[in-house]
Amino acid sequence: MDNSKRSNVMIMSHKKPRSIFLGLLALSSLWFGHKLEAKDPRPNIIFIMADDLGYSDIGCYGGEAQTPNLDKLATKGIKLRSFYNAGRCCPTRASLLTGNYSHAAGMGNMVSFDDQKVTPGPYQGYLDPNTPTIAEHLRQVGYHTYMTGKWHVGERPEHWPLKRGFDRYFGLISGASSFFEILQEKRKRYMVLQDQEWVLPQEGFYATDAFTDRAIEFIQGQAPQSKPFFLYLAYTAPHFPLHAYEADIAKYEALYLQGWDAIRQQRYEKMQGLGLVDKRYQLSPRPANIPDWNSVQDKQTWARKMAVYAAMIDRMDQNIGKLIQTLEARQELDNTLIVFLSDNGGTSENVDDRKLGLPGKRIGERGSYGTYDAPWANVSNTPFKLYKSYMHEGGIISPCILHWPSKIKPKLGYLNTPVHVIDLLPTSLELAQVPIPKELPGQSLSHFWKDKKAKTRSLFWEHIGNKALRHGHWKLVKEHGDKDWELYDLNTDPSESVNLAPQSGEKVEALKAEYDVWAKKVGVREIPVKQ
Repeated sequence: MDNSKRSNVMIMSHKKPRSIFLGLLALSSLWFGHKLEAKDPRPNIIFIMADDLGYSDIGCYGGEAQTPNLDKLATKGIKLRSFYNAGRCCPTRASLLTGNYSHAAGMGNMVSFDDQKVTPGPYQGYLDPNTPTIAEHLRQVGYHTYMTGKWHVGERPEHWPLKRGFDRYFGLISGASSFFEILQEKRKRYMVLQDQEWVLPQEGFYATDAFTDRAIEFIQGQAPQSKPFFLYLAYTAPHFPLHAYEADIAKYEALYLQGWDAIRQQRYEKMQGLGLVDKRYQLSPRPANIPDWNSVQDKQTWARKMAVYAAMIDRMDQNIGKLIQTLEARQELDNTLIVFLSDNGGTSENVDDRKLGLPGKRIGERGSYGTYDAPWANVSNTPFKLYKSYMHEGGIISPCILHWPSKIKPKLGYLNTPVHVIDLLPTSLELAQVPIPKELPGQSLSHFWKDKKAKTRSLFWEHIGNKALRHGHWKLVKEHGDKDWELYDLNTDPSESVNLAPQSGEKVEALKAEYDVWAKKVGVREIPVKQ
């Protein structure tokens, strides 16, 4: 621009100061080689997934572990009464990442390893390369994409997060390992930063803290309120091995000396007080393989197990608080959707501490390798029956909190509409202003804050021969083996206490036919019953 033109601009500025100022601002940005961009109004999206956390384990769902940060998110957001996962870690993670049922994403069972023969298809044990992930969808439309924590949907380097749409990744590629170190096991466990194996420090490492700190680092690496970001924070807590800081464990040891019978009853009563359950929810009876607490010999050891488990949840909540504080400091909390969920119900799995743990180590300490087993898992899944890997409610129902201050008005109580983890991807696409592919089986959850009614639909499950279908208030479910299909009316019997199948043959056959159509479509394979 020559001097005469500059003079004309200055003279005109006395007449129209605002318009000329904006014009000069635009010109100056061009002079310096920058294009001015309006702030992107689309929200940040954060998924926080707990590992093996039961329905009643956090405070706002009935638990006694201290979870003030999750409770605050729940109070200021939405709490779902009937949020479903896929029943086990790998399938749920595959569904969250792809918006598909796990079989359609290549994860009908668990991950596969290099020493296993793999047949491509629904049970290949890694995410289908032709099925886009949420990170791939969102990065394509301008989102930064970050992940920390447990991957568990592809062990081979060509299937790791950076190959599936994430800009930054730090975490445990494999399933469970020590919270203080990487255990030397038959199949190597990988802690990875970006695409490189990351060597843990000898001291001062605790997985829950590390996953949070790195997530915060990723967020702080971009300018506040610039491009929106997607963060998938996949904690390994409170999955075994039971590991926690002694200061956190000390809060709970005396509490759990009351035993699993008393604690389960207290949770049930608290859930009633919260309005989470009512008289329709029968407290499922203690299974026959779980002894009466009064008959237990080593009460101190059993109380210690649950105290460590609670401490792991406590520490996870403390870290969620750090993440929230970071968003507040950056003035980004208001326009961030936070979703909290668990990958499955509490687990009855038992691991012999003598095989992986070191002699003389207390449960919870570095070097120990403990599980809390069926007695406490039955508490975690209050008031439901059965556990992780089963398709009864105890295995597939999860606490779920949605928090987004700029759009979600706090809602009292717990919302009833059945929701599935496959719904999280279409929800995210809608918020990112991306058309939702018609072939996706899920639906956006925006009806919750738009005060619209969700359509009635069927939801499906299958894992290691355990099967289920839910349509409206009807649920058809079957355990692997010689057992028959069971039918429950969840409107009147949400705890699955009265099997209606014997007198409802026509209904069972109709729902079973619908299940069979779905199973064929996604490639479910029948698992032979062992004779």
